[in-house]
This record gives sequence, structure tokens and C-alpha cells, in this order.
Amino acid sequence: MDSALRTYRDAARKGDRDRLVLEHLEYVRHVVGKLISDLPAGTDLENLEAAGVLGLVEAATQFDAARGVAFTTYAYPRIRGAVLDELRRNSPLSQTMAQRWARIRAASLEFENSATPEALAEQTGLTVEEVEECLQAVRLLNPDSWQDELHTGVSTDTAEAAEVALDRDEEKRVLADAIESLPERERIVITLYYSEDLRLKEIGAVLDMTESGVSRLLARAELQLGQIVRDRLG
Repeated sequence: MDSALRTYRDAARKGDRDRLVLEHLEYVRHVVGKLISDLPAGTDLENLEAAGVLGLVEAATQFDAARGVAFTTYAYPRIRGAVLDELRRNSPLSQTMAQRWARIRAASLEFENSATPEALAEQTGLTVEEVEECLQAVRLLNPDSWQDELHTGVSTDTAEAAEVALDRDEEKRVLADAIESLPERERIVITLYYSEDLRLKEIGAVLDMTESGVSRLLARAELQLGQIVRDRLG
């Protein structure tokens, strides 16, 4: 009887897992679409989606509905992490872009307060477009740490540090005030990307921009937002 019950439960769990995977395949494409605009040369979009599906399967296997968390909320970081891991393995920064990033990081340390792409371009001798393209590429490959590397030269977790310094309500207030202080287009792209959960292509349709243009604007907005929050935390 116990063996039969275990077999039944295992089959039920497998059925739940398969259902979750099949129902959320389009969600994998949504996550990839949020992360990717212009792919680096040689990157295979199908490989990224396949990696995302593996993250989805892992999430579906481990998901426990009894915890009261929506499946997409649980699955998102696993899908996103799998896609980014695949992207890093197959599309590392080119030597030229890595050299630009080193120059930009060194230049950023010369600024006590916020450094715009224009200021970084003047400091490094690069064009504003070259700075923005570099920020876009590094943001894509290191979305959770690129700003910390830019300001400190090492990879740290800004969100974790902010949470130690502030309680959650205060943290949200500072972040909301910082978003409101952004220029209009940067504020719109941050809101559409994070609050409305739109993909880059969808944001481009709203703002009449290319996906690559949206990605560069998003990197600029995140740079400004991170610096504003960092300045206010002082």
C-alpha cells in the first residue's frame, strides 16, 4: 500500500511539474525578451531559450504551491539565472569592450557624485555612444553587479547593502523618490521595465525606439538611479 501511494504521489508531482512547464514556455520567451536586445555576435537565441527552459524545469520540480508564492515569482530568478549563465559562457565581453569597461571603471572613481555617460566619455576619451554601448553590454552580462563594479572596482550586492542600512519602508521611499527625480524618458523606461514588466521590444513600441536604443536608455537610467540612491544613502 505504501509503495502504491508513493508511486501515485510521484506521478502526481510529475504531472504537476509537466503542466507548469508546458503552461509557462511562453514565460521563458518573455524573460529572454526582457534581458536581450541586440545579441552579441555568435549568440544563439535558441540556446538561450533552451537554457531558460532548463531553469523552468528546475523551478517546476522544486515548486511548492503551499508556500503561497506565485509560480512565476518563484521561477523568474531561476529562468533568468540560467539564461544569463548561458549568455556568459558563450558571449563574453570582447577584448575591445573589456578594455573600454576598464577605462570607464577607472574614470568613474574620479567622480565624488553622479557620473553621466557624457562625463565618463569626456574623462575616458571615448564617445558617448561608445560609453553607452559598453554599459549596455556589461549590464547584460552582469545585471546584478555592474554598477557596484563601476563605483568600487569590485563586485558587491548593492541591494543587500541597502537593506542592511535601511528598513524596507525607508528603502522603498528612497527608491521611489529617486525614480521621480529621473529625467522623463529614463523614468518612463524604468517604470515600464520594472513596474509594468514590459519587454524591451514592447517598451520600444511605446517610446518609438529600437530595442537596442531602449537597452542603452535602460542602462543609462539604472546608472543614474543607482547613483542617486547611493548619494542619498551617503
